[in-house]
Amino acid sequence: MTVRLSLSLIATLAALPACAQSFERGERNTDLQPQDPSQFRAPLETSDIEISQDVVASGLEHPWGIEVLPDGGGYLVTERPGRLRHVAPDGTLSDPISGVPEVVAERQGGLLDVALSPDFAETRRVYLSYAKPVGDNLSATAAAYGTLSEDLSSLTDVTDIFVQTPGSTAPMHFGSRVVFDDAGHVFVTTGEHSTRKYRHYAQDLDKTYGKVVRLTGDGDVPSDNPFVDTEGARPEIWSLGQRNIQGAMMRDGQLWTIEHGPQGGDELNLIEPGKNYGWPVISYGQNYNGSTIGDGIAQMEGMEQPVYFWDPVIAPAGMMTYDGSAFADWQGDVLISSLYPGGIVRLELDGNTVAAEERVLMDLGRVRDVETDADGTILLITDQPDGALIRLSPATSG
Repeated sequence: MTVRLSLSLIATLAALPACAQSFERGERNTDLQPQDPSQFRAPLETSDIEISQDVVASGLEHPWGIEVLPDGGGYLVTERPGRLRHVAPDGTLSDPISGVPEVVAERQGGLLDVALSPDFAETRRVYLSYAKPVGDNLSATAAAYGTLSEDLSSLTDVTDIFVQTPGSTAPMHFGSRVVFDDAGHVFVTTGEHSTRKYRHYAQDLDKTYGKVVRLTGDGDVPSDNPFVDTEGARPEIWSLGQRNIQGAMMRDGQLWTIEHGPQGGDELNLIEPGKNYGWPVISYGQNYNGSTIGDGIAQMEGMEQPVYFWDPVIAPAGMMTYDGSAFADWQGDVLISSLYPGGIVRLELDGNTVAAEERVLMDLGRVRDVETDADGTILLITDQPDGALIRLSPATSG
């Protein structure tokens, strides 16, 4: 099979295989001190691992989410302009899968995450998150499910389970990841649409901006959600006060998210029901013009602290706990895709505390999502006009 390579990918391949690079963090944007030293700048490590990079498929336009199909069935990849594609194990790229909902493909909007239902083997249900047009030139984060045909060519019975309210004029900060727990719930993360007009909605319980929402797989509101009995609150809300959550995962039965800060202040959070994570009242970052966020404070009673934060930013997107065998030394570590400066950020956790950090393969550019394949190799996608699905594996001698 012939694989078409962009110049950026050719440059990447020319450096293969490679070891993880040494790294210096650079100057901070603020001097706000962490509440606990463990929240910031854990010791930097460098893995003694040579890593091979292989392009599985190229020619993807701003890919955003990736999901591994069972039984060696290849991969589903979203493209932000509104296409869902199947990538075969040999890299063959399908025509766009039909039945995908209409998206607002503007700025940061479009088709976003893709996730298989936990019972996909029986139902063939696939979940998508996306920027949905909601009338009057407004858009909102939405999540839907559909049934994937056996021949991988179409989605049918596509049904929204969540539509953010109210609609927004700003096609920015949509979030959005979709993850599942072991009890049949689906979590959808959102953003707060960025602008000063909207960012304060992250604190409002009658709006689903800057929130994690929790639903059943069919879109119903669980009776034990924290705000079900709160007058005026959206009952689907699970947590609030978040800026733009583009990464989420379940780890040891707990929901973790990672969100974009402004200039500084990217956050890794352990999510608890009903808790307020502070945005835009507290932040370890600042506005892009150098002015303070709110009163310029990073701690306040009644608002949660991040487990860890970055300044300067890593611009985090996808995240996962590595559970494969190919990179044995990384077993149980958290891998985060970085859009800027790019590459992979690896965290070693000691319980719920970040014990060490590493920057891996920072020449990859904008890495939007990361997954583990069945053989333990690592899959990632690069967010470029000519993006790629790339496989990372330990380099073999010779």
